Amino acid sequence: MLFIALASLPLPAQIPIKYHTTALVPPDSADVTRMTKRHFWRAAGEVAGFNIGLWAFDRYVQRGDWAYISFNTIKENFRHGFLWDNDNLGTNTFLHPYNGSLYFNAARANGFNFWQSELFAIGGSGMWELFMEREYPSTNDFIATPIGGAAIGEILFRASDAVLDDRLTGESRFERELACFILSPMRGINRIITGEAWKVRPTRGRLYGTPNFAVRVSAGYKMLQYNGHMRNIHQGVAAQIDVEYGDRFEVKSTKPYDYFTLKAELQGLKTQPILTQIEIKGRLLAREIFDNYRSKGSIGLYQHFDFFDSDTIDNLKKVPFKLGIPASVGAGFMFRDIERAHWVFDCFAHANIVALGSILSDHYQTDDRNYNWASGFSLKGGMNIVFNKDKFAFSVSHNYFRLFTWKGYHYGTDLRVVNFRNLNVMGDVSVASLNMTEIRADFKIWKKLFGTVLFTNYYRSSHYRDYPDVRTNSTSLALMLSYKL
Repeated sequence: MLFIALASLPLPAQIPIKYHTTALVPPDSADVTRMTKRHFWRAAGEVAGFNIGLWAFDRYVQRGDWAYISFNTIKENFRHGFLWDNDNLGTNTFLHPYNGSLYFNAARANGFNFWQSELFAIGGSGMWELFMEREYPSTNDFIATPIGGAAIGEILFRASDAVLDDRLTGESRFERELACFILSPMRGINRIITGEAWKVRPTRGRLYGTPNFAVRVSAGYKMLQYNGHMRNIHQGVAAQIDVEYGDRFEVKSTKPYDYFTLKAELQGLKTQPILTQIEIKGRLLAREIFDNYRSKGSIGLYQHFDFFDSDTIDNLKKVPFKLGIPASVGAGFMFRDIERAHWVFDCFAHANIVALGSILSDHYQTDDRNYNWASGFSLKGGMNIVFNKDKFAFSVSHNYFRLFTWKGYHYGTDLRVVNFRNLNVMGDVSVASLNMTEIRADFKIWKKLFGTVLFTNYYRSSHYRDYPDVRTNSTSLALMLSYKL
């Protein structure tokens, strides 16, 4: 969906490094005035309406037991209070934040800015947790839904903004409105309610004008190996999309997400999840350190969203890795050297606080969960070198996550007979770390088509209070074709 939206834009910049950029086309002042007019009751109604509609689907179509609510279940939710739930990783650290993005974009589509829209996401999440389910309200959902929802929501809102063109009519107008609806359903619904979807104007109707994008799409073969066991190699296909929005060294604007990066991966490997990776880095504010004829440097505050998922390797019945970080923020530094005769170099470094994270557990494997909830910190860094403009590019990056789980169950508890509706624990009391190293090489084949070799190593170390330490090492290798827009 995001690829469809971006494909229609001018995309001269390159990944991994953007050393050629085009001047932004600013939005029309009439569009900005109209689209920043706030409509509180309409936004609140769309948030509440979405929750009621989702509950009705769960109750009357899925007939989920959690959706059979009453005044007594609502009263019990308030009496009991919040606890840590046991949904699977994809539900808790991706689908719930995606729901949060819908609350968030109900407000964004009605004139509210990034920070104001976050309040609507909090309100929508609170309404669902306390009123719309008979399960006790979830501590992790109340954190992940609005905070992770803001990261996903702002990216999708910006993408939907980039495809709009209110000057058009007919089939081309319908295609753009459909793309807007797919990318940001709440914005699409709002445009239908208000009649904006078919109203013709002399301006494009974009809040952010024509931004600067760089997009890289890769697809090909992928292999996943667990702990060096040659007989436990999973093979299949994979596809990646990398997006860079805005200029990483343009710091005059202070609007959140004027610059962000997105990396997502889908795969087709036996027993493995289709969605295996999402990484978002969104700049909230920035300051220039230096800008001269030799180099550029900036620091900023960034929001991070990380999701890495795998599943059981058949023969060993082991899971290589799991990590979900829906709520993280920290400082980031970016540096770019002067473009030299045959090559150009840049690098980056981030240090983040993880308010809410999750990581694979070797022991808390019951109900739908096989991971621990945790908090901690992460360190990220990397470098890119591009040779001869675009003939060859080499990138190295490393992510380090250190997560602490402190609210655990008592040693000796038989998790097979526990009532999980009342069990309020983060998992195993532990300190766990995950190191992820990625090495990528792109070499030009023809025009914008590149051959790609991508190697990734996942090293996990978990120190448990009540169990022996566990260390695992998994690797993946991808051979792909990449197309740079």
